[in-house]
Amino acid sequence: IDVSNHFWKVVMKHPYSKPRSPLTLDELQKVLRPAGGGVYVVSTGLSEQRSLQKRIYHVKHTDEVEQAWKKTLQKAHQIDHLQRGQRLLLLGVPSDTGAGFTRGANLAPSTLRAHLLSHYPDHPLIGPHSFDIGDVRVVPQLLSAEMLSDEQYRATALALFGEVPISSLPVTPLDITYEALRAFSPVKEDTYAVTPIVIGGDHSVGWPAFKAAYDRWEVTGKARLGLLHFDAHTDLLSERLGVKYCFATWAWHANQLFGQDGRLAQVGIRASARDRAHWETTCNVRQYWANEVHQRGADEIAHDLIERFERLGVTALYVSNDIDGTDEKYASATGTPESGGLTPEQVNLITARVGERFPLIGADLVEVAPPLSRTEGEPETTLNTASSYLELLGKLALQRTPIS
Repeated sequence: IDVSNHFWKVVMKHPYSKPRSPLTLDELQKVLRPAGGGVYVVSTGLSEQRSLQKRIYHVKHTDEVEQAWKKTLQKAHQIDHLQRGQRLLLLGVPSDTGAGFTRGANLAPSTLRAHLLSHYPDHPLIGPHSFDIGDVRVVPQLLSAEMLSDEQYRATALALFGEVPISSLPVTPLDITYEALRAFSPVKEDTYAVTPIVIGGDHSVGWPAFKAAYDRWEVTGKARLGLLHFDAHTDLLSERLGVKYCFATWAWHANQLFGQDGRLAQVGIRASARDRAHWETTCNVRQYWANEVHQRGADEIAHDLIERFERLGVTALYVSNDIDGTDEKYASATGTPESGGLTPEQVNLITARVGERFPLIGADLVEVAPPLSRTEGEPETTLNTASSYLELLGKLALQRTPIS
């Protein structure tokens, strides 16, 4: 392919720093895959993947999956259809390249979908008000665009699309996540029906998911966001081993979008090289470490959060839930389980109270790693915990009134 150096400099600019036109339906069909299909398989795992997809799309034959998915994607992409009522937008991001200690979160989107279908047939994420737009098409060795050379972009674009697209389609998991969500972010005054819920993947996916919500609501002046972050770790590094966007840095970047004005609140922290005073002083965040939640009670923490967000002028809520914020007794199938964490009841109570006060405009659930089953009863225990979190997020999204 003979192209100019100038062209590749344009292509390689990070999509967050140079906005492009929202992806068209045809482009979405290129960068996404049917639900459960974001992990590339050739033989191992193929039969399980196909079996799940037939269940998700209610078809009898594998060759019907693609058409059923495209039909769902097209419906979700039609703004007028979404105006008829509240809708959930479910996106799977089966990427764990941005993780740290151990891997396995790439299997969470497919495993959680299978678990919901088997055990929670009335779950809001698989109900009539939910559009499952599929999975980000993941090349498992890639993370985000600024890490790519020209040669790697060309090679990956050719592998994914059969061509190097002049429109410079995203090819990395984080960039596809951002652009896919942005394609479902209408800007008309009266179109507020869709609420994206992202299933990771490691916590690096929280960055593009939150950034898309921030651009959709705050940049356009439609709402002022508060970020409620459950985690055992702070994720407040500006970079990790030279990597800008990963599981340990996403919250730092989100906080920069806020101008470090205090609208990032972190709950469940208990594993950090620095104490709470360091993070609250240097980053101007509010942290509720797990021992504080246990001592004061979830009710009081929720009350504090509501008062804080009200004082800061928050009008809408984004929730990022890292499953390791929950105690390992309830969620050990994760990359870095930590003892002394929150109970599912505490997480759900805080989420519910804050989510009832501020309309939920987006959320992600990350770091569920089904293969990392360290104790008896796993990964079912973790999957049940995660399912309860997703159920509450879905209900909060569906019950909110439009923001005007």
